[in-house]
Amino acid sequence: MSELKHILGPMRVPFLILNPACVLLGIATGVWTSGKVSLLYSILALVGAIAAHISVNALNEYFDFRSGLDSRTRRTPFSGGSGTLQSIPQSAHSALATGLVALAITSLIGIYFLSLRGLALLPLGLLGLLIIVTYTPWLSKNPALCLIAPGLGFGTLMVMGTNFVLTGEYTWTAFVASLVPFFLVSNLLLLNQFPDVEADQTVGRRHLPIVAGRRTSSLVYAGFMLLTYMSILLGTWSGYLPKTSLLGLCTIPLAISATMGAFRYKEDIGKLIPSMGVNVLINITTPALVAIGLFLG
Repeated sequence: MSELKHILGPMRVPFLILNPACVLLGIATGVWTSGKVSLLYSILALVGAIAAHISVNALNEYFDFRSGLDSRTRRTPFSGGSGTLQSIPQSAHSALATGLVALAITSLIGIYFLSLRGLALLPLGLLGLLIIVTYTPWLSKNPALCLIAPGLGFGTLMVMGTNFVLTGEYTWTAFVASLVPFFLVSNLLLLNQFPDVEADQTVGRRHLPIVAGRRTSSLVYAGFMLLTYMSILLGTWSGYLPKTSLLGLCTIPLAISATMGAFRYKEDIGKLIPSMGVNVLINITTPALVAIGLFLG
C-alpha cells in the first residue's frame, strides 16, 4: 500500500477526471463533422491525454517538493499538492520517474499519430510537451503564460488534437469547442492559486494573483467565465456548433455562484473553498454537456 501511495499520490488521481470531459468534447466534434470516428483512436487519444496530465502533476509535485514550496503551502482539497512527498520524502524520485514515464507514453502515442496523420499534428504535439516540461520551473514565473497555459493544454491542444487524430483535419468546430475548456481550465488554475499567493512568492512564482492581487484576478476570473458561455453562444449562432450544444449553458447558475464566491471570499480562503469545488464541477460538466449537444446535433 505504501508503494502504491508513492505512485498514485503525485499523479493526483482525483483530478484526472477532467481529461475524459475534454477528450469527449474533441471526440464529439469529430463525430459531428465527419459522422463517425475510430474507437481505437479515441481510446489512444484519451490515454495520451491522461498520461500528459499525470506527467505535469507528478513533475509539479517533484519540483515543488525540491523547492520546499509544498511544506509552506496551505493545502486545500483543490490546491497545494497531494502532500505525498511531505509525508514520504523518499518517494521524490518515484514522483520524478512517474512524470517522465508518463511523458514518454504521451510522446509515443503522439509519434504514432504523427505517422498516421502527418506533420500537421507536430505543432500541437510539440507545444503540449513544452507546456508539460516548462510549466512549473518557468511558466509559473510569467503571469500571462501561467494564466493561459492550462487552458491551452486542456482546451486548444486536447480538444483540437483529439479532433485532428480522429478526422485528419483541423476544423473551426473543434477550435470553437476548444474555447470552452480553454477559458474554464485557465480559470480553474487561477482560482486555485488564491490560497497559495504568500507561499508561491517565497519560491519566485509570479502568477496573476501575486502580481495583480486577488481582486483583479477575481475580475479576470469573471471575464473568463463570461467568455466561456459567449463561446458557446457564438459557436451556435455561427453554425460551427449545433443548437443542442446550448446544453452547456445549463451550468450558468453554478458559474454565477462560483464568481460571486471568488469576489466575496477572495481574501478568506476557508470560505472560498466551496466556490473552488463548484469551479471544478463547472470544468467537468460544461464541456461534457457541450459534447452531448454535439452528439445529439
